[in-house]
Amino acid sequence: MRMSPQDITVVALLADPDAPTEIAQRMARMLPARLAEKSGPGRRFEVEVVSEPFTAATEDVPTLMRRIIDRGKAENWDVVVALTDLPLHSHGLKLVVDLSHEHGLALLSLPALGGLRLQARAQRVVEEAVLGLADARSAGAEGPPRSPTVLGPFASRLAPVRRGPIGEQETADLRYVVSGARGNVRVLLGMVRANRPWRLVPGLSKALAAALATGAVATVNSTVWTLAETLSAPRLVIATVGSVALMIGWLIVDAELWHRSAESSPEARQRARLYNASTVLTVGIGVLVCYAGLMVVSWVWALFILNGEAFATVTRTPLHAEEYVRLSWFVASVATVGGALGSGLESDDAIRAAAYSKREQERRHTLQDDPGDQPSK
Repeated sequence: MRMSPQDITVVALLADPDAPTEIAQRMARMLPARLAEKSGPGRRFEVEVVSEPFTAATEDVPTLMRRIIDRGKAENWDVVVALTDLPLHSHGLKLVVDLSHEHGLALLSLPALGGLRLQARAQRVVEEAVLGLADARSAGAEGPPRSPTVLGPFASRLAPVRRGPIGEQETADLRYVVSGARGNVRVLLGMVRANRPWRLVPGLSKALAAALATGAVATVNSTVWTLAETLSAPRLVIATVGSVALMIGWLIVDAELWHRSAESSPEARQRARLYNASTVLTVGIGVLVCYAGLMVVSWVWALFILNGEAFATVTRTPLHAEEYVRLSWFVASVATVGGALGSGLESDDAIRAAAYSKREQERRHTLQDDPGDQPSK
């Protein structure tokens, strides 16, 4: 990388497509001013956002660091911060950020920041990383500062973040990782956030159409009226749990979303459990959103179409607000089962596109071509 004029520090945010690019673009709007404010007078920052799939076909951290170095050599960048929504591992630990003060670069794994306040957390880490890397390069340092505080505000006592081990042949000279149960939960929530489970419903158009059609027919079916009135609340809950579980299981099995590791190492098994847990949570949240939507649509449809006299004749119960709620609740369960059957009409690619982020889709496509897990060094 070539050095820019002394009073201007050029910062490149190298981001994977999709969510990381969106985060980088929002960050770039205020990052120059915030960096200038924190670094003191007489220093300016220019921020460029470059969107490209730098994690394509690999999750190996040293390989990614070398790619970032090669990418920055021909550019007029002083500092490069790479952002990805893939969960990265190093020495069996979940990576938050790798830094190389010698080369002026950082690699940030967004899932390790958790699922809440992601934009604010990412901006805080990037700001501290850029300031630390810029100071080291301007001083001609070839290693981290004597008392590295790159993640000082982020790696607090309440956050499961700590310094991580670095191999002798690795480019990084400072590493932060998450560990323990809280760290696993944090990464898991970050992975679910990266998958954007709320996109599952509009992404499965055929399943949604089948669910809506099933719900519309069930709402005017007298047998369904009788069942909705005779079922107790616990049984309605069981119907909800059963229909949602059926939909989740069907989507995962039919689209082959379950991750199977070809390696038998503890690290590979741990990664497989993490990926599968994120799949279940992602699909589960999406199905629950679908269920809630079906319940609302069924309730509105029932208000419009039902005849109180006909309902009372069949069920021997007046049609009041409670009956509307019970009926729409039960119809949502029936419609969810219909949606599960309708999802069989969706292609596997359509389901994966609805359930996963762009980078996770590419990762799984790579694993299909090469069944063996890539090593985590």
